[in-house]
Amino acid sequence: MRLKDKIAIVVGAGQSPGEGVGNGRATAQIFAREGATVACVDMNLERAEETVAIIRGEGHSAFALAADVTKEASLKVMVDAVMAQCGRIDVLHNNVGVSIAGGDKPLEDLTEEDFDRCNSINLRGMIMTCKHVVPVMRAQKSGAIVNISSMAVRSRYPLVVYKTSKAGVIALTEQLAYSHADVGIRANVILPGLMNTPMAVDTRAREWDTPREEIEAMRNAQVPLGGKMGTGWDVAYAALFLACDEAKFITGVTLPVDGGANIWVR
Repeated sequence: MRLKDKIAIVVGAGQSPGEGVGNGRATAQIFAREGATVACVDMNLERAEETVAIIRGEGHSAFALAADVTKEASLKVMVDAVMAQCGRIDVLHNNVGVSIAGGDKPLEDLTEEDFDRCNSINLRGMIMTCKHVVPVMRAQKSGAIVNISSMAVRSRYPLVVYKTSKAGVIALTEQLAYSHADVGIRANVILPGLMNTPMAVDTRAREWDTPREEIEAMRNAQVPLGGKMGTGWDVAYAALFLACDEAKFITGVTLPVDGGANIWVR
């Protein structure tokens, strides 16, 4: 019960269609299992409600909210709703990101619209979410923020906006950490490597018109540790540690969860 009686927001708690479990849904489940009441936030309310149903089916506490991270007003409404229902926010987990499905492309094919769409989700959305949550945490003089970036920032990722926007998430997290340490707010960032999640694998299978098994095998072959991708649960357990009091002296940290890929790219 490492998050007993805590109020946690998981932005991106739904998931796209496909096999397995996404990082956001897994994190919402783990937070709830560890005692938190979880606000499951997603642009698609139905997907958030699916996550809530899973959590409640396990006997834990959660509720669903819709929010579009590309619209600040929507995020403010979401944070206000959490405060109205719970009165505090102890953990903010930002699990938003899009690449291929958002129109990310190689530099020579990239348009302003592609850039703006991906960047507004991957980076600006996190910034605006933090804008409305951090004042709550400052008033409480406590809080933990866990942001999801990507190992794409350290690898030879072929597309422009995902890599650059996820690099911005690291800078955002460091800025949050040093700007709000004075009131006990911690901020850390996770860099997932190759993960066997619906967004990572099934999206590519659809976009590339390639069997899922072929995408899975190609990605598994790139993972140093055991030759197999991680799962949403691996990200979720890392997020749990950074969110709970066991990590009370840890802030501003960038944590790869990548099966050793960061060693190979140096």
